[in-house]
Amino acid sequence: MKIKQALVSFSLFLFVYHCATTSAQSPAQAPSKNQAHPPSKHQVQTPAKAPSQPLAEPPSQVPLVQAPPHRAIAAPTNITKILDKAGGFSVFIRLLKSTQVIIQIENQLNVSNTLTIFAPTNGAFSSLKAGTLNSLSTEQKVQLVQYHVLPSFVALANFQTLSNPVRTQASNTYDFPLNIITEDKWVNISTGLVNTSISSTVYTDNQLAIYKIEKVLLPLGIFAPRPKPPAPAPTQLKNKTETSSSSSSSSSSSTLDSPVGAVEASNGLSLTRNGMVNIGVAGVAIIFLFGQSKFY
Repeated sequence: MKIKQALVSFSLFLFVYHCATTSAQSPAQAPSKNQAHPPSKHQVQTPAKAPSQPLAEPPSQVPLVQAPPHRAIAAPTNITKILDKAGGFSVFIRLLKSTQVIIQIENQLNVSNTLTIFAPTNGAFSSLKAGTLNSLSTEQKVQLVQYHVLPSFVALANFQTLSNPVRTQASNTYDFPLNIITEDKWVNISTGLVNTSISSTVYTDNQLAIYKIEKVLLPLGIFAPRPKPPAPAPTQLKNKTETSSSSSSSSSSSTLDSPVGAVEASNGLSLTRNGMVNIGVAGVAIIFLFGQSKFY
């Protein structure tokens, strides 16, 4: 009997527990007010937001195909910087600056002229007699530096195409002659006082060439001036006889043609006529006297 009561009590307990648990659960949620409804005719639709994604980068301003760059005006080549970087040309650099020949060279390169420079080393200047540079005037120093500059670009392989004497920027080729002879790959330079050769290439492009030499080029016009060549003699006539005859005839004709000659000729003619008249009068007088003597 007690067992049945226990089972009935346990059953009631389970029933009450089940009812309590089901009643404790929350009721089902109502549909959300934000649920999309078909828009009405008068309702303006707002654009739907894009799903959250990383923002795309703005378009690059660099074009895919680059346009050719504009041709910029290139600065003239810095010769002193090149020589200074090569080393061993400080004396020549000082001469370029003190004579202001460097300004002339840079101006020429700036207008697309081409040049070739023979750059003597410091050892080349040291081999000169003491006081050689100091004994020169300002004009002679300028000519000395210009004597080391050719007014055109000459590649190392093209020296054989030059004609001697080669013209430099130092005045004429009589006072400043420069002869260049090539033998295989050697380029020999002669001034009439100094013989040297190109030892290496310092710098070269399509506009400027700088070559290293081991001696200073001493021009004749400064260190051994020569007498000026005589002036050409005036041209002589081929036939002196023809010259004298033509001159006499021309002088007579010019004498007659000139007013003075005409006056002199007329005076001579008048004298001749007066003389003949006088002779005639004298003859008449003689005949008259002869007749008178006969009559008596």
